Amino acid sequence: MSALGRHVLAELYGCSPEILNNRTRVEEIMVNAALEAGAEIREVAFHQFSPQGVSGVVVISESHLAIHTWPEHGYAAVDVFTCGRSVDPWVSCYYLKKSFESERMAAKEIQRGIFDVEIEHKQQAPAV
Repeated sequence: MSALGRHVLAELYGCSPEILNNRTRVEEIMVNAALEAGAEIREVAFHQFSPQGVSGVVVISESHLAIHTWPEHGYAAVDVFTCGRSVDPWVSCYYLKKSFESERMAAKEIQRGIFDVEIEHKQQAPAV
């Protein structure tokens, strides 16, 4: 059984508040994290909140990287979702940990789009 994609949910703690509250810097780091893993970038959208915080997404051919920051807590919630086998989401996650000067990262990988061939066939078969 194989998955269509790999989705890493990462919690970055003890990050630099200055970096996390700088939209331009967060965007640059996220784009570079995608490139570091060998992803092909399609679109980029980021927003600076008032009084603080940044949210954004890097849409890649292989899926996406998304982030929400809480500079006041030195915390960032990150999703790195990749499809196929050519892009490793962990490469991006470790790049992000280093670039945000994170003291600690807690992350887990979820396989997405797992299909059991027998069950899938039964679901598509016409009702008798």
